[in-house]
Amino acid sequence: MPVQILSARPRSGLVTLPWYLALEEWPHELDVSLPRGIHRHVVRFIRVDGAVLVVKETNERYARREYVLLRQLRRLELPVVEPVAVVTGRRRRDGTELPSALVTAHLPRSLPYRSLFEHPLSDNTLEGVIDAMVVLLVRLHVDGFFWGDCSLSNTLFRRSAGEFAAYLVDAETGALHDALSDGQRGEDLDLVRTNVFGELLDLQAGGLLDPGIEPIPFVDRIVERYDELWGALTGVEEFSTDEMWRIEQRIEHLNDLGFDVGELDIVTDLDGDGVRIQPKVVEPDHHARRLQGLTGLDLEEAQARRLLNDLDAFAGAHQLQNEDAMVVAHRWLQEVWEPLTRMIPPKYRDVVEPAEFFHDVLMHRWNLSQAAGHEVDIFASADDYVRTQLPQQVTTLRAANGG
Repeated sequence: MPVQILSARPRSGLVTLPWYLALEEWPHELDVSLPRGIHRHVVRFIRVDGAVLVVKETNERYARREYVLLRQLRRLELPVVEPVAVVTGRRRRDGTELPSALVTAHLPRSLPYRSLFEHPLSDNTLEGVIDAMVVLLVRLHVDGFFWGDCSLSNTLFRRSAGEFAAYLVDAETGALHDALSDGQRGEDLDLVRTNVFGELLDLQAGGLLDPGIEPIPFVDRIVERYDELWGALTGVEEFSTDEMWRIEQRIEHLNDLGFDVGELDIVTDLDGDGVRIQPKVVEPDHHARRLQGLTGLDLEEAQARRLLNDLDAFAGAHQLQNEDAMVVAHRWLQEVWEPLTRMIPPKYRDVVEPAEFFHDVLMHRWNLSQAAGHEVDIFASADDYVRTQLPQQVTTLRAANGG
C-alpha cells in the first residue's frame, strides 16, 4: 500500500521525506533547531520547501480527526496552528507498518511554556501568560469547542506588544459543538486546573520555576480570570429604562477586552420599566479587525490596540480628528509606520517583527522622554533604540528560538 498524503495545500517537498522510517530515525539534517515542549508523541521540526513544519506520529484515526478539527477552527478564525497534511499508509521497506503522521505549520515567533518559565518572570509577564491562556480558552468555548486536554503543554505563546497571545497546538481530544453546556465548560476548567498544576510542579521539581510562583494560586487565578471574562462576554445584565446608557457602556467594555458585539439580545419587561441585555454573538479581535480595515496590517490584538493608540495620537497631534479615518490611517502609514519599520537593520529582520519593534520603540521613547523632561522625537528614539537596545534584544530572541 503506497503512502497517502491528504493536504488542502500540497507541498511537493512532503513527498520526498523518508516516510518509510519512524520519525525518531529520520536524519538529523532534516531538523530545525527550535525550542520544544514535552510531547506524548514523537515530534520533529523539519524544513520543507522553505517552511518549517511540525510532524507528529499518531494513529490514523486521531490524525485525520485532528486535521479536520484544526481546519474547522481555522475557518472560525480561532488562534490555532495551521494543519498542513495527514500522512497514512506508512510502512518500512520490509513491510512493517508505521504510525500515521499529522503535519502542521510551525507558528513563527512562538514559544512553548517551558521556554517562558525557565527564566525568571516578572509579575506582569506572569499575568500576561495567564490572561493569554484564559482568552484562548474563552474564545474556543464561545465558538463551541470543547478542548478536552487544555494545558500549557498544548499551548504556544507569542509576544504581542508587551503582552502574550496564546494558540492551541493539540486538538486531538477536542470536539466542536453548536454550543457548550456549563458542564462541558466546567470539565475543561477542571482539566486546566489539574494539568497546569501538574506542569508547574514538574517545572518546580526541575528547578525551572521561579521560587516566587506558587502553583495553587496560579491555577486559581486562571479559573478566576476565566469566570470574569466569560461573565463579561455572556452574562445577563438588568437595569431600569432610565439607565439605557449602560447598553453602550457594556459594548465599550467588551471592546476594551478585545471583542465586538455582533448581536445584542434586548428584552423589556411587561410594564416597560426594566431592560435585560445579553450579548448573543461575540466576535473577537476587535482592535485587530479595526486596524486591518484602516491600514491592511494583520496583527495580534494587543499589537493592534497599541498601534491604534498611536494612530489616534497622530490624528490629535496633526489636528485630524474630524478627517476621514481612512485618510488619517493612510497618512500615519506613510509618515510613521513605514519609515519607522524600515529602520530595522536588514541583518535583524529574520527575528525582529515590525509590530513588536514599533511597540518597543514607543516604550523606549517614553523612557527617553521621562529622562529628558520633554517629548523625544519618535525617529530619534528609534535610532537610539537600534543602537543601544536592539542588539541585545536580538541575541535574546535568537537564543529563545534556538538560533
